[in-house]
Amino acid sequence: MKNTKKNLIKALSMTTAVFMSAGIITSCGAKDSASMNGGNYRPSNDNTIDGQSEYNYSEEYLNEQPNAEEYAKYTENGYKLVADYPLSTFSTDVDTASYANIRRMLLNGETVNPDAVRTEEFINYFNYDYPQPSGEDPVSITTELSDCPWNSESKLMLVGLKAEDIEVTERPPMNLVFLIDVSGSMMDQNKLPLVQQAFAMLAENLDKNDRISIVTYAGEDKVVLEGETGDNYTKITDALDSLEAGGSTAGEAGINRAYNIAEEYFIEGGNNRIILATDGDLNVGVSSAEELTALVEKKREGGVYLSVLGFGTGNLKDDRLEALADNGNGNYSYIDSLSEAEKVLVAEMSGTLYTVAKDVKIQVEFNPLNVAAYRLVGYENRLLEDEDFTDDKKDAGDMGAGHSVTALYEIIPVKGVLGSSGSSGIELKYQKNTSSAEVKDTKESGAEINQSGELQKELLTVKLRYKSPEKNDSREIQNAVRVDSYTEEMPSNLAFAACAAKFAMYLKGSEYSDIKPNEILDTLNKYDLITDKYREEFADLAARA
Repeated sequence: MKNTKKNLIKALSMTTAVFMSAGIITSCGAKDSASMNGGNYRPSNDNTIDGQSEYNYSEEYLNEQPNAEEYAKYTENGYKLVADYPLSTFSTDVDTASYANIRRMLLNGETVNPDAVRTEEFINYFNYDYPQPSGEDPVSITTELSDCPWNSESKLMLVGLKAEDIEVTERPPMNLVFLIDVSGSMMDQNKLPLVQQAFAMLAENLDKNDRISIVTYAGEDKVVLEGETGDNYTKITDALDSLEAGGSTAGEAGINRAYNIAEEYFIEGGNNRIILATDGDLNVGVSSAEELTALVEKKREGGVYLSVLGFGTGNLKDDRLEALADNGNGNYSYIDSLSEAEKVLVAEMSGTLYTVAKDVKIQVEFNPLNVAAYRLVGYENRLLEDEDFTDDKKDAGDMGAGHSVTALYEIIPVKGVLGSSGSSGIELKYQKNTSSAEVKDTKESGAEINQSGELQKELLTVKLRYKSPEKNDSREIQNAVRVDSYTEEMPSNLAFAACAAKFAMYLKGSEYSDIKPNEILDTLNKYDLITDKYREEFADLAARA
C-alpha cells in the first residue's frame, strides 16, 4: 500500500513539474494530468456518485453568471515579540467551508479569490491522529514541534485538540429544523437540488427519538414539515422533493419562524439546532451581517444553535454565512458535491451536530527565556483579547463529538535555543526588529528572573478553557511544552498540517511563504501522508494549482 501511495505522489509531482516548466499550468489542470492520479476526485464533469454528477458547474454556466460572491478581508497574522506580547489568545474553529469552496474554484477552472482562503479551515478540513481524552475533560491537548518548512529561522509547533467520540447509540435525540432558501437564486442544479439530496442523506440516519421540521423562505416563509419523527424517512424526503425555487429572499422571516418551531419542539438535554441551507443571498428584511448575527446571537442563549450550509457559485455570501454560524454556536460548511454532503452530514454528523464542549478558547503563554517571537498561522477572524480567555461571558467556538482542532505557530527561538541564531535575521512585519540581546535585557526586568530550573526548560504553555454544554462556568486545562520536545524528524500530524497551511498560503499569496505546490507534493511523498480519500484529493488539488 505504501508503495502505491508513493508512486501516486511521484506521478503527481512529475505531472506538476512538467506543466510548470512548460509555463502552461492553470488553476484547473488538464484532464490528462488529473487522470494520472488514482484519486477519488476528477475534474468537475468526471465525478459521479451513483451515476449523478459530483460537480454541476458547466462552462456555459460559469461564463453566463455574474460573480456577486462576497468575502471578508483579513490581514494575515504577523510576527509578535514575546517581550511585548507573551500571550496569544484565540477561539477555536472547526469550520471547513473555505477549503471546499476553494476546491470548487480549482476544479472548475476559476480564479481563486485570495479573500476566500482561510488558512485554519484548510488545516482543519482533515482528520489527524490525536489521542482520545483520557480523564474527566472531554478534550485532549496534543503538541508537536519541529523545523518550519517555509522559514529556516523558525520552528513550527502544532497544537491539536481532540473531542471525545460518542457511540451512535449514545447520542442525544435531535430536534432539527431544516431552514431552506428557495428563492430564485437557488434554482441552479448545484443549489436547491443538491440541498434536497444532502438533507435526504442526513434523514437516513435519524430515528424515532428525533424530530424534523422543514421551513422554507423566499417571498414568504412556509412550514413544509413540522415535528415529524426521524424514522418517517419517506415523509421527510417527500417534503424535500416538493420544494421549488422562485421569488426574492426574505431571510429574517424564515429564520424567526425556524426558531419558533425549534423552541416549540425543544428537547431537554437534546441537540436543538437549525440547519440553514442557502447561497447567502438574503436581500429582503434584515439583511446586513450585523443585524442577522445579532438576531442569531440573541437566540442561541435559549439553547437553540444554528449551523450553516453554503451552496452554489456566483452568488455566495461567504462573509454573512460564516458570521451567522460563528455567532449561532454552529459550524459553517460549503457543500459543492454529494461527496461533501456525505462527509459533513453523515460521516461527521455527530461532530457537526452534537456539541461536547462549548466556548472553547486557547491561550498560549510563551517563555521569553526561550522564544523571541512567534506567529499564529491563520485564525485571523478568531483572535481574542488576552483578558477574554477567562471571561466566561465571551463567546467562542464549540467542539462536537469526535471533532479535532489544529493550530500552527511559527516560533523564532532565542539565540542558542534549539540551534537558533536568534531573531535578528527576521524582518518583522508590524514592529521593530529586536535582537536576542535586546530580548534578554527585556526579560531580565520582569518576573522571569525568578524562574526555577524546570521552568527554564519550558518553551511555552498551552492553556485551554471550555464549558460543558449544560454549564456556564468554564474549566481550564494546561499542557507545558518543553524545549526538548523538539524532533528533527517532523511528526506526521505536523507534516500534513504544514502542507495544508502551505497550500493555503500559496493560494492566498502570503508574504510569509514562497513554497510552491510541487514542494507540497514532495512532502506528502516523503512522509507518506496520503492516508484517506480526502488527502488523496488534496494531492490532486496541489497538482492542479
